[in-house]
Amino acid sequence: MKTYQKGLYTLANDNVIDQLIALLNSIEVNYSKDIPVCIIPYDDNIDLVKKEISKRKNVFLFEDKKSIRRWEEFAKTVWNLYPEKDKNIFGRHHLTIHRKFCVFDGPFDKFIFLDADTLVMRSLDFVFEKLNQNDFVFYDFQYKDPGHVYNIDSKKLLKIFNQKRINYEIFCVGFFGSKKELLSEKQKEFLLFKLEQGENEILYPKAPEQSLLNYMLMKINKKMYNFALNLSQDKITGNCVVSKHFKEKNHILYDKGNRLTYLHYIGLSSELFKKVYLEENIDFPYRNIFLYYRYLNEPEKMPKFKGKAKSYNSPPSLTKRILRKISSLI
Repeated sequence: MKTYQKGLYTLANDNVIDQLIALLNSIEVNYSKDIPVCIIPYDDNIDLVKKEISKRKNVFLFEDKKSIRRWEEFAKTVWNLYPEKDKNIFGRHHLTIHRKFCVFDGPFDKFIFLDADTLVMRSLDFVFEKLNQNDFVFYDFQYKDPGHVYNIDSKKLLKIFNQKRINYEIFCVGFFGSKKELLSEKQKEFLLFKLEQGENEILYPKAPEQSLLNYMLMKINKKMYNFALNLSQDKITGNCVVSKHFKEKNHILYDKGNRLTYLHYIGLSSELFKKVYLEENIDFPYRNIFLYYRYLNEPEKMPKFKGKAKSYNSPPSLTKRILRKISSLI
């Protein structure tokens, strides 16, 4: 396997092909045409992904099946420790999403991982540079919402990680930078032992890979750095699509005059993007920005919308509400 000093990862399959194309185009336009990008397959549904890869000289597929199996088996072992009565929330999704951890086994000495539903807005060199002094870097505000990382009702949580660490170290797994082989097999054995001893109680199964990766890196005391907690207040930018105050200029978003590093379309389903692709006039935050990058190389395929746009989160119609009510009574 060819190795690289640095590169980017994402996790994708054909269900997110529109988001993937937009991401790759944004990387090319706003960061680098030459930075290697490795796509980890979410599952075997990747025919469209392979077709897209064939068009790009710097993009390739992660093909280490042993690494994929190891991480899925590790995740399966971890989540099988969860109480039997709660296992109905687990499915195949809860295993394949952990393929994201293959970044620690791949070809890049240093890397940045981005969720497929992300647009890059500027150079990412500053993230790579910060990895010279840190093991793991990120740029988000997840520390404001620890309830989507850990089970905050667990009495064990603050015995395992004190409040200061939770306030500073927890992160969102949609965007982060790190290094190859950060997690050794010996460390994974130690982590599994601690989880088996009851520390699995603090995990949050509805965001399985996010909770588990936070736990693993905090437990083995890796050096973490969050730009959102270290940049000066006049330089910090948001990154989430639900933030309504970003200003657009030349297909780039700005937060109080500062260029965003990335925009994450978190919470918008792949079905929504498919409907928009089929010219259903559904509006969502920063739709024009997404469409610009999605159809950058094929503008003739840009959806031609008709009529008044409906909001992506508009309440259901009266008919739908009645049918939903009836179905709940059957």
